[in-house]
Amino acid sequence: MMKIAIFGLGYVGFTAACCIASEGHMVVGIDVNEAKVKNIRAGIPPISEPGVQELLADGLRSGLILAATTAGEHLDDCDMAIVCVGTPSAADGAHDMRFIADVSRQIAAAVNPARARPLTVAYRSTIRPGTIEGLIAPIFGAELGDAASSAIELVYNPEFLREATAVHDYFNPPKIVVGTADALPSANMDILHQNLKVPTFHVGFREAELTKFVDNSWHAMKVAYANEVGRVCMRLGISASQVHEIFISDTKLNISPYYLRPGGAFGGSCLPKDVRALQRIAADCGANTHLVDSLLRSNDAHKRELFEHATAGLAPGASVLLVGLAFKAETDDLRESPNVDLARMLLQAGYVLSIFDPAIDASKLAGANLGYAFMQIPQLEQLLIGQTEAEAGDFDRVLSSNATMKQLRLADNSPVVDLGALK
Repeated sequence: MMKIAIFGLGYVGFTAACCIASEGHMVVGIDVNEAKVKNIRAGIPPISEPGVQELLADGLRSGLILAATTAGEHLDDCDMAIVCVGTPSAADGAHDMRFIADVSRQIAAAVNPARARPLTVAYRSTIRPGTIEGLIAPIFGAELGDAASSAIELVYNPEFLREATAVHDYFNPPKIVVGTADALPSANMDILHQNLKVPTFHVGFREAELTKFVDNSWHAMKVAYANEVGRVCMRLGISASQVHEIFISDTKLNISPYYLRPGGAFGGSCLPKDVRALQRIAADCGANTHLVDSLLRSNDAHKRELFEHATAGLAPGASVLLVGLAFKAETDDLRESPNVDLARMLLQAGYVLSIFDPAIDASKLAGANLGYAFMQIPQLEQLLIGQTEAEAGDFDRVLSSNATMKQLRLADNSPVVDLGALK
């Protein structure tokens, strides 16, 4: 059993307090709101959430839940402090970090620098990447000096609770993310989560801090996208519910990890043209699909980003080998391939370009594929080289964007930049 202090008894903190106590840990809930603390002591939850009333009653009856307005001496024998205070939006849209800073100072002031074991201080509030290193750690360092590293173990552990299902979500999270200074497990966090059999990720602070932003923005994007499709359906007299049913039935591509790995821009004969067509349909019926309208602009911005990544530190006139020209490996479809755009930008910037793609024979290109290729890169036939020439060449940089790279055995002195994976 551990003794755990929880700072902030709102939805996240209070739910966590009740759930953690139900697993046999001693919990001290700390909140500056005296009325809230008084009610909790009397068995009255500060929130309306299924299941917490019963868990609070059980925790009070067993003596595993206490509530206080200040940390006082509670931290002296605590194994862990969990910070769940709010980070509301500031005027400029960024998170207001005042509560985080205030609680961090309170904990730092209350911690005994000569503790036999470090106090694990785990932050669950949503905070921007760099907050642990740039704000929180300096606060503890200023208060505890050289003793900070031995008295405190900082952890970022984002929560994934939803209102109305928070108790269920606590015991059945989609994943556990534990961010530490060295990206290694924390013994106390392992104890806290020992009954939760879900995927667990041990990462650095910043990777953990970004997690909630990625998740929540993705959820927001799904809602906005679904509603934009709904507006198109409504304007055209189409059943949005039936379209939705068809869409979510595809768990191979639509509801899946596919197309969600950061890497190259999208291209090919389908995605760009169908996005444009949906934009046109929406414009014609007045559906105002702002998210869909932004997709191609975002994709173009990503192409530019990849070009700058590919050429960082490389002076014009340098020799470059582009491995893979089609939008995916083992096809010769060049239509709207982002690699064609990259090749064009490299040529315009003055690089000496060679292209290796075994699936492409310039003499066999036909129809729209032929027209697109030579409209974008008129000198394509002169740029294409074979495998022997590619492997024997001494290039200043090799750019790889698909599985074609596996066919080559390049000289060691040709630095390779993988454009298909942003790490």
